[in-house]
Amino acid sequence: MSLLPIPAFCQQDVPATTSPPEPEPKRVFWIIPNFRTSPRLAEYKPLTPREKFRIATLDSFDRGTTALGVLFAAEAQLTNSNPSFGQGVRGYAHYFGTAYADYVIGDYMTEAVFPTILHQDPRYFRRGTGSGWSRLGYAASQIFRTHNDSGRGQFNFSEIAGNSTAVAISMAYYPENRDVADGISKLGSQLGVDMASNILKEFWPDLERKFSRKRKSTGNGSF
Repeated sequence: MSLLPIPAFCQQDVPATTSPPEPEPKRVFWIIPNFRTSPRLAEYKPLTPREKFRIATLDSFDRGTTALGVLFAAEAQLTNSNPSFGQGVRGYAHYFGTAYADYVIGDYMTEAVFPTILHQDPRYFRRGTGSGWSRLGYAASQIFRTHNDSGRGQFNFSEIAGNSTAVAISMAYYPENRDVADGISKLGSQLGVDMASNILKEFWPDLERKFSRKRKSTGNGSF
């Protein structure tokens, strides 16, 4: 069975000459925080513990994270995912508080606390070159692979242990979701979200350039 083609704008050849990498955009789709994405691994420089906590703080308290908390809280209230939270303004405030807490605790655990303890790098390093399928596979695999503070590849314990800890903590404020099955389900969902986030981080600069060219083309064609 043949694979679906990857759009041409997602396929980039390796440049003939080495040039300084462009800075990564700080938001994906202009809303999702993107402070821990870095360009290529060339000339690797490790992060200090302070820098790891700074990345987690930027991700946690960005306006995009607040907006995502607002959206997911609304979805959870509409589906009545936790009946004990209730409805109305008070119920929504409870949904928002827990949704936002999920983001903040998850960010600090996977980007600061465990990377500092385990001496791992929380950044996502874009490949940026090669076929679309190879980049897709690379982005998805970074949930399970990362680099230590010496730049060597290893299993991403910070991602798995960090999200597992965040899920365990969340059971304290989700009274209806406290059994093992709920915890495993939530951990799987969080890893899936992080995997999707890596894929967006890998391809977003390509999409952004494409959108930018279309806007310029439309502007030049207007009277």
